[in-house]
Amino acid sequence: MPGSVTLNVPSSSYSDDDDGKSAMGYQQTLMYGRYSEALGEQIKEEAKRQRILERTRKKETRKRKRELRGSGECARVLTFIWKHTFARIGEDWVFLAMLGIIMALVSFVMDYTISVCNKARLWLVKDLVSHIGLQFLAWTSLPVFLVLFSAGFVHVVAPQAIGSGIPEMKTILRGVVLKEYLTFRTFIAKTVGLTATLGSGMPLGKEGPFVHIASIVAALLAKLSSFQGIYGNESRNNEMLAAACAVGVACCFGSPIGGVLFSIEVTTVYFAVRNYWRGFFAAVCGAVIFRLLSIWFGYEDTFVAVFRTGFRMDFPYDPQELIIFALIGVCCGVGGATYVYIHRHYVLWMRGNKRLTKFLQKNRFIYPFFISFFISCLTFPAGPGLFQAADITTHQQIEILFSNYTWTKSLDEMTVDEYDHVKHWMDPYTQSIFVNLSVYILSTFFLSILASTLPVPTGVLIPSFKIGAAFGRLIGEGMHVWFPEGIRYGSQISQIIPGGYATVGAAAFSGAVTQTISISVIVFEMTGQVTHCVPVLIAVIIAVFVAKNLELSCYDSIIKIKKLPYLPDIIPSSSGAYDVFVENFMVKDVMYIWYGMKYSELKRILTEGRKLKGFPLVDNAKQMILLGSVQRHELISAIELHISKERRLEEASKRRKSEIKRRQREERERREEEARRLLALENESDDDDTEKEAEIVNTTPKGRRPSRFAVSTVNAEDNLEKLNLDIDSPALKALAMLSTMPRKSILKKTNEANNLTIHGVGRSHSPFYSPYETVSGAERWRNTVTTMQQMLRRGGPMGSNRSFDFQYNLEGKRTVSRPDLTLELLC
Repeated sequence: MPGSVTLNVPSSSYSDDDDGKSAMGYQQTLMYGRYSEALGEQIKEEAKRQRILERTRKKETRKRKRELRGSGECARVLTFIWKHTFARIGEDWVFLAMLGIIMALVSFVMDYTISVCNKARLWLVKDLVSHIGLQFLAWTSLPVFLVLFSAGFVHVVAPQAIGSGIPEMKTILRGVVLKEYLTFRTFIAKTVGLTATLGSGMPLGKEGPFVHIASIVAALLAKLSSFQGIYGNESRNNEMLAAACAVGVACCFGSPIGGVLFSIEVTTVYFAVRNYWRGFFAAVCGAVIFRLLSIWFGYEDTFVAVFRTGFRMDFPYDPQELIIFALIGVCCGVGGATYVYIHRHYVLWMRGNKRLTKFLQKNRFIYPFFISFFISCLTFPAGPGLFQAADITTHQQIEILFSNYTWTKSLDEMTVDEYDHVKHWMDPYTQSIFVNLSVYILSTFFLSILASTLPVPTGVLIPSFKIGAAFGRLIGEGMHVWFPEGIRYGSQISQIIPGGYATVGAAAFSGAVTQTISISVIVFEMTGQVTHCVPVLIAVIIAVFVAKNLELSCYDSIIKIKKLPYLPDIIPSSSGAYDVFVENFMVKDVMYIWYGMKYSELKRILTEGRKLKGFPLVDNAKQMILLGSVQRHELISAIELHISKERRLEEASKRRKSEIKRRQREERERREEEARRLLALENESDDDDTEKEAEIVNTTPKGRRPSRFAVSTVNAEDNLEKLNLDIDSPALKALAMLSTMPRKSILKKTNEANNLTIHGVGRSHSPFYSPYETVSGAERWRNTVTTMQQMLRRGGPMGSNRSFDFQYNLEGKRTVSRPDLTLELLC
């Protein structure tokens, strides 16, 4: 019955097909046996097995029904359409288009949900309540709840969804297999967790996790039966994942070209040219659908950039400003390297504190609660948030930072829309924008580092983008204060555009953090203008150059923190790297294992290499041909499986059973040998008896065969003188008469009427019935005396006056009726 649990009763008897396994791990010991498993564990395993059997049975039933029912009309129509349309176009095109469309839908739904959460948080503070205490409670409670929900959901569903995802994709594209990173459970955990985290208002981004989500969707689509033939091998699978990374970036910012270039820079070392069209096609499909959804749902009127700008096209900047742009690149490079350095050392410090790490592992929700509550407190709009523009969303902050008008002009010169934007960045006490921009840069810098350490899906591109934009805006507003009339170059006067400085700063700082040049192309597509193309490229190149010489990129830093198996690139500009050979730094005394090694050798290797997590596997110790590698924990698990205590007891039980069977077999053979020996001896003795009987038969006269129970008499006349007996005594005369009578057998015929048992059943009912019964010595003596009495009564030779008889008294004792005739006379 499905769902029921049945347990096998352990038996003490041995069977030939018993391998030592029984219910609850029962093992036979010397006296009573023992159970090595708990009843609860046995029930759980049995219930699990029953569930698996039930699922298998249901699958087989559905498959059998489908086979009997056949394909329906709808399935036949879809198959016909597929074969005559998309199959002729090519499954590769269909796969990439589906990937772009699915990712556009996922991105739009996530953005809509995040926007609803952010607006609800601001609505709770501004419109719902007026008391500042209730406002603070509403401002902090929603982010804390969402972050705790995200942390718990990700930990339960798929812990692999924690973090960015780009470092893991770089590792996977280098040929390393990471288990459970591209599964449906990870997709659910990443999507839900990222939506809740960004909806809480934490200073984080979604580009890194979204690249991971796109890779998961591509991996799941490749498992469909229609595409298994295309992406079956490893090479095509890597091409598919590279295209997915491009789609992920394109659906975040609506930048297909920058997405492709960013995926090439971040995830791959060697990029085949034939993969360009795959990445571009999938990224264009995703970006187009993503922007179309905004139009269809009324968020946009037409195709526009995500952060639209309106810089002047005729003379956007003066050539002398390129020096300032280059200095912005240097500052952003140093800032980006500092950002990565502080983040890595903070994480390592947290891990180095053993007590704190152990405490946080036991209480997983304490750290997310503390960090989310701390960040929410520092961004409260009625408190420190007054200096950070906390009363608007992240999208609105970036749009205002990219605005093409100056914030330093007087309030009388501002329009209503300009003042509505600038008022969020004004100091409530001095009405200065420089204080707010400085506080915003510092708070976003450090709070984003804290937020990126939360055990939730996180991204760092958007926070670094905001930091760079604020820094560029700060420099641009300062340039406008210093040169209010603009910069004169010849006869031309170029007005200062602070929004252009913000664009340059955003690209430079985010490029320094990620160490990618393609971020400049993403900025062009996000803003919709290429007027500041040269300043952006100069600043990004300088920032990336400075950052690479100071620190790793944020993704390589995370790889180093997580200790992922990733081989870094060789610096192409350093010729000294090519003078170093592998033998100069490789470990020569390698601990390895080989096929057929002894347990003592394996134990010695495990003992000496306690810090090693893996061991190379070779065919033998002489040829040393590498077959693969074995992880330490897998090797220890295999050893415990074969030589654990339970396994040893099981082996001892098997050996004891085989020993018992061997002894039983030897005992049986010994008995058979003894029986054959005794049979041979009996045959020899029978032959000797037969020869002796033949000799007796030949020496005796022919006649009646002498009975074995015949009574032979003794010649008493020879011994009369020795016994001093009187020859004339009546007893001797009677004995003489008996000796002359014919010989009879000692078997006396019984009377059927008198031969009854106490139950009234005669002996004739017995299968061993015989008309004769054996006469003992006492009975022979009694019969002799009775015969003599009869002879005396009849007046025999001894006379009638000398007759005697035996009687029985009331007590059942025998008495003599003739006292003058006693037994002494007969002797």
